[in-house]
Amino acid sequence: MNTILDNIIQTKRLETATAKARKPFEMILAEAQSATRPVLSFRRALEASESGIIAEFKRRSPSKGFIHKGAQVVNVVPGYAAAGAAACSVLTDTTYFGGSPDDLREARKMVNIPLLRKDFIIDEYQICEARIWGADAILLIAAALTPAEVIRLSRFAHTLGLEVLLEIHDVCELAHICPSVDVIGINNRNLATFVTDVQTSFELAGQVPGEYLRISESGIGSPDTVRRLREAGFRGFLMGENFMKEPDPAAALHHFIEQLKR
Repeated sequence: MNTILDNIIQTKRLETATAKARKPFEMILAEAQSATRPVLSFRRALEASESGIIAEFKRRSPSKGFIHKGAQVVNVVPGYAAAGAAACSVLTDTTYFGGSPDDLREARKMVNIPLLRKDFIIDEYQICEARIWGADAILLIAAALTPAEVIRLSRFAHTLGLEVLLEIHDVCELAHICPSVDVIGINNRNLATFVTDVQTSFELAGQVPGEYLRISESGIGSPDTVRRLREAGFRGFLMGENFMKEPDPAAALHHFIEQLKR
């Protein structure tokens, strides 16, 4: 039986094929290569940040349904930046997460911090889209790709000036780590079952080569957890639901960061 991840990847293949039929790869590649906006360094922003928080704009998830139905970028992302987020993650998947390319485009117009295109990237076409829409970094998910595909896609992202966050979840996926990725994220959520356990980050932290900046993703709900993760060597913390479930996500982030300072 197909997992949620299997279904998502199947949808991505169909979406990408449809996009290519509408606009051939050669055309979107030329458009991406002609983009002139200077790309912001995702890694350097995390290294310099006091909070290390990558605040995510996310309306829903496949496992929990809507988290913040009707949320608008204009009401959330600028507030994230003002509250001290090191970077923002913006979901561009519509079918499963309720996002859209317009969310990323709007966010780019409003903030001057690095933006991560959060999606299930399987093709160079999507990386071109990310550059055009205003992303500074892309996500590659080891569970959805072979090690060879990670190398190919990460190298291509670099040709467009984008940085690469490689997400892993277990020991087997350590083999996906390669010199052409910039940051390693450990996802505490199992993408086959969508069960979350922050202990995953602690178990894998010491097995990621030391030259890579490490991010812990999903299931982080308290300042104490962030402090413990920092002690384990993490410099970034990708958090979405913890803020988006609140009426004012930006205010929730501000309060969280204030607690971190104590």
